[in-house]
Amino acid sequence: MNIADTVTIAARNAWALTFGPGVEAPDPTPSTVLWDEPHRQLRRFEQRAAGRGAGRSGFDTATAATDSAVLLVPPLAAPASCFDLRRDQSMAGFLLETGRTPYVIDYGDITYGDRGMGFEEWIDEILPEAVLRSSADQDGKPVDLVGWSLGGTLALLTAAAHPELPVRSITAVGAPLDYDKLAGIPQLRAAAKLTGGLGMSTLIRATGGVPAPLTRFAYKVTAWDRELKRPWFIANNITSTETLARMESIDRFMAEMPGYPGRFYDQLWRRMILNNDIGKGVVQLGDRHIELAQVSAPVLLVGGPSDVIAPAAAVEAGTRTLTGAATVRYETAPGSHLGILTGPEARATTWAYLDKFLAEANSHTAL
Repeated sequence: MNIADTVTIAARNAWALTFGPGVEAPDPTPSTVLWDEPHRQLRRFEQRAAGRGAGRSGFDTATAATDSAVLLVPPLAAPASCFDLRRDQSMAGFLLETGRTPYVIDYGDITYGDRGMGFEEWIDEILPEAVLRSSADQDGKPVDLVGWSLGGTLALLTAAAHPELPVRSITAVGAPLDYDKLAGIPQLRAAAKLTGGLGMSTLIRATGGVPAPLTRFAYKVTAWDRELKRPWFIANNITSTETLARMESIDRFMAEMPGYPGRFYDQLWRRMILNNDIGKGVVQLGDRHIELAQVSAPVLLVGGPSDVIAPAAAVEAGTRTLTGAATVRYETAPGSHLGILTGPEARATTWAYLDKFLAEANSHTAL
């Protein structure tokens, strides 16, 4: 690239970032809405018209073409777009490339009016209905669940609580399965002892949950170095449109983050953060106990050694508690909490693990 071209690209990108709409317009993977109720919109992703039938992944699609539905399960406090940030950062697009049919459940915005929603709404209603509808859309084929972050935890708890569901396999990427392994937890517990945990509970009841601006702020805090270095990052990459487009996709993701319902976060605070139910393998919801050992389907866990939100050790803990699963496989991938799901190296790591895992699940089902 000559100097004139470099200057032109730099000027165009600087204008787009400062005064324009950005260096790359959003281009989500096409999808069809199959079910549209509050906090439970189910969409089926579909091939782009220009790329229909033409996979770019280099993976063998012949086996995958007969595969089951793949239901993508986002966490709360994160938009469903985590699975489809942009063309080269889309797990949904990758699954289409390999001949599979991906679905996603979208919870939408969380408001003060949703403060009474708890874990039970997801475990007993939202996710089971999404599984059944995805299966029905594929003529009754079993469903592979793929959850990111707390979405992976919810997928596992749903399968444990409802063994009758047609769940063929479960993949949990960056799912915290032992809160003792999370940074800052000992300090939070020590502070909670001073008030018996009532301080946080009182605050959550007063606000009706964790508002969206606070979840966005908290996520930025975990990536404080990214925010601090942002001006230098842009300056150093002003001629790399691809790099800037990736940055923008993460910015859009963070700007769309919803909040937590009050009751859900209170349960998360008491049962997970303070008591570490999930790390002990049994989650208590009222008088009910949900045991991870009740998960019988094969499980794939993917942790990130550089993940500061759900450290690899917190994910790997599932190999100890998922004792009833047909198999439990643990893999690692580079990148941040979001990066292990959809970062630059995800295609060669997390997505490759998933492709192999689903192909094996399909071959076992066919026997």
